[in-house]
Amino acid sequence: MGKTILIVDDDPAQRRLLQAAVERNGFLTRAAENGAQAVEAVEKHADIDIVLLDLVMPGMTGQEALKEIRQRRGDLPAIVLTASGGIDTVVQAMQAGASDFFVKPASPERIMVSIRNALEMSNLKTEVVRMKKRVAGQLSFDDMVANAVAMAPVVRMGKRAAASNIPVLITGESGVGKEVLARCIQGASERAGRPFVTVNCGAIPENLVESILFGHMKGSFTGATDNHAGKFVEAHGGTLFLDEVGELPLDMQVKLLRVLQEGEVDPVGGKRPTKVDVRIISATNKDLAKLVADGRFREDLYYRLNVFPIEAPPLRDRKEDLATLVQRFIARFNAEEGRNVRGASAATMNMLMSFDWPGNVRQLENSVFRAVILCEGDVLEPEDFPQISGLKPLVAANDALPLDVPVPANDHHVTAAHVAFQEVMTAAAEVSPQPVAVFDGEGHLRQLEQIERDLIELAIDHYAGHMSEVARRLGIGRSTLYRKLREYGLEEKAVAEG
Repeated sequence: MGKTILIVDDDPAQRRLLQAAVERNGFLTRAAENGAQAVEAVEKHADIDIVLLDLVMPGMTGQEALKEIRQRRGDLPAIVLTASGGIDTVVQAMQAGASDFFVKPASPERIMVSIRNALEMSNLKTEVVRMKKRVAGQLSFDDMVANAVAMAPVVRMGKRAAASNIPVLITGESGVGKEVLARCIQGASERAGRPFVTVNCGAIPENLVESILFGHMKGSFTGATDNHAGKFVEAHGGTLFLDEVGELPLDMQVKLLRVLQEGEVDPVGGKRPTKVDVRIISATNKDLAKLVADGRFREDLYYRLNVFPIEAPPLRDRKEDLATLVQRFIARFNAEEGRNVRGASAATMNMLMSFDWPGNVRQLENSVFRAVILCEGDVLEPEDFPQISGLKPLVAANDALPLDVPVPANDHHVTAAHVAFQEVMTAAAEVSPQPVAVFDGEGHLRQLEQIERDLIELAIDHYAGHMSEVARRLGIGRSTLYRKLREYGLEEKAVAEG
């Protein structure tokens, strides 16, 4: 799930230094030794997220390579490096489209700040573009996360539906993304860019359904102080999405059928009908055929709506899309909330993949939103999903059986970080020749602070004093880590090894 950085420099030693700094922070890398190779790499590998580009190289210069890269991928952030930092060089690089600039040799911290700023800006731009397309009714199937095998027939049928004005009925469980599919059908059709009006039929009070759908005239009933066009007229020329259409009252079903047959609406209190040109896409999470058999849905309306049915699969049947959905949601919430979460750890993804997601994509979206807000590091960890993850068992250093340690709800010493400490300690017990001891010499549990101190010390040793990695693996922020180093007298060890 890590982002990929293309490092372009003609100096092999400099390339290796940059690769080491970038990979140590969890990013993937590709390398090129000149401008021509950099342009070729951008053309061949769509997974490149940022380019670190040296300006002074033999053959094609960095400035020339940057122009070629911008022509091929105008949205790809580029950070330029040079051994001399004259103002003219800075101006030229920025005019050519560089997102940042620094002079070699730069500290790893400076490099990572620049990379993360560029990623944050790129994510923000991507989300702005997607939101504009959504508002403008121009979402396409390329904007839809649909790489799973189960989604192939959905996309295929959606594209066929987009080629005509045939009425579409989208079925599927609640939260599977029926509205997103409807918007993509609109965006791929000749009605792209025209109004897309959504009506949740189950959320409208029964006495207002007719007014909201078909409109009303001023004075037609108590409280009608102005003319109201209605949703059909608002959607004229575009698409009307009737969500939860099975919730419509029977008397409104009759009037809806007439609108579909005649192409005109009768506003409440109106003297003449109004012609409308509307493409109907309806959706439901209920079995409309059963509602028809039970007499709760009109059979003639059912056949009118169910001309081109498409069934959207639940998330548990399209787990291949889960990783992409998580990354998409992280990028969106980063942009909306001003966060800088890079992705999700392998342990987190394993946990999310093993969950059934009864609430489907909507539940995943809300879970990621909460996790992004809770996250103290730069990747999502299992403890950031408290509604999904549970406490992990502690493994005793003296080969005792795993022990589930209860956590008192009112104990101010217990934080989410301690749950992460338990997970790290379990892993440490498997790989370290001297695991952290849970019990003392008399067979009693040691104090939590003692275990925590030993675990931090073990983590510093295990990750060679790289404090960013230590904090990330322990699931705590760096400021919290340094505070604990002071409390436990470990500053000297961290400085000596960092």
